[in-house]
Amino acid sequence: MQPAFSPVKQQIIDLHNLVLVIITLITIFVGALLGWVMYRYNAKRNPVPGQATHNTLLEVAWTVVPVLILVVMAIPSFTLVYYEDRTHDPDLTIKVTGHQWYWEYTYPDQGNIDFSSYIVPDDQLKPGQLRLLTADHPLVVPVNKNIRILQTSGDVIHSFFIPSLGVQRYAIPGRTIETWMRVEKPGVYYGECNQICGTNHSRMPIMVQAVSAQDFETWLVQAKKEFATATPGSAPDTMARDDRPTGSDHPSENDRAAANDRPAAALLTAANEVQH
Repeated sequence: MQPAFSPVKQQIIDLHNLVLVIITLITIFVGALLGWVMYRYNAKRNPVPGQATHNTLLEVAWTVVPVLILVVMAIPSFTLVYYEDRTHDPDLTIKVTGHQWYWEYTYPDQGNIDFSSYIVPDDQLKPGQLRLLTADHPLVVPVNKNIRILQTSGDVIHSFFIPSLGVQRYAIPGRTIETWMRVEKPGVYYGECNQICGTNHSRMPIMVQAVSAQDFETWLVQAKKEFATATPGSAPDTMARDDRPTGSDHPSENDRAAANDRPAAALLTAANEVQH
C-alpha cells in the first residue's frame, strides 16, 4: 500500500490495519482451535465419541462474538465512506471529465480554466519521467487546501484513481459524482484510470502536481493565458494530431460531426431506396 499524503488516505490505511489485526487474530484462533480438536478428539484419544449436541452458552458466544466483530469493523468503515464522500467547505473546485483516452480538467471557480491531459508517448519521455504515468499537462493543485472534485465522462465509464491521495471515483456519462482531497505535501502524485474503457485504457495517466499556494496563484495567471480559448466541456487541442500517442488518435470536431451525420445519411438513403 502506498504511503498516505492526504487525510483520506491515512484513514484508509488505519481501517486496513484494524481489519488486518482482526482477521489475523481470527485466523490464529481458528487454526489453534482446529489443531486442538484434531489432537484431543482423534480416534485414538477419544474412541467413544461424545453424545452432546447442544451447549447454550457456546452457541450464544459464537453468535454474539462475530456480530460484535462486525460492529467494530462497520463503525470506522461507514465513517470513512461518509468522510471521503465530500467536503463541505471547499477551497477549490475541479471538474474532471474522462474521455477515450485522456482527461479533461476544468477549474470553474478560476475563470473556467479548461485543458486536456494526454499521456506522453514513450519516445518523447525525458530522463526521470515515468513511462505510462507522465502526462503533458498535469492537474495542478495547492497543498493543504480542501479540493472538491466533480467527476463525469464524455463517452464511456472511466475511473479517477490516485492511490497515494485516497481518491477513487467512477466517471459515468450523464452523471456528476463528487469526492474531495487535500494534499499535505508538495510533489507529484500519479494515478490511472482503473476502469477498463477501451483499447488505450492503460494510456490514461493521472499526474497531480501539488504546489504551494503562492506557486498555485502564479500557475493560475499562466494557465489563464495558455488556455484562454478554452470553454468548459470543450477541451482545447493541446497536442497536435500527429504528436498524439500512437493508438489514441482523437477525432477532431469536424470528424465527430461527420460521424454523427452518417447514421442520418444512411437512413435517408435507405428511405429513398424503399420509395424507388
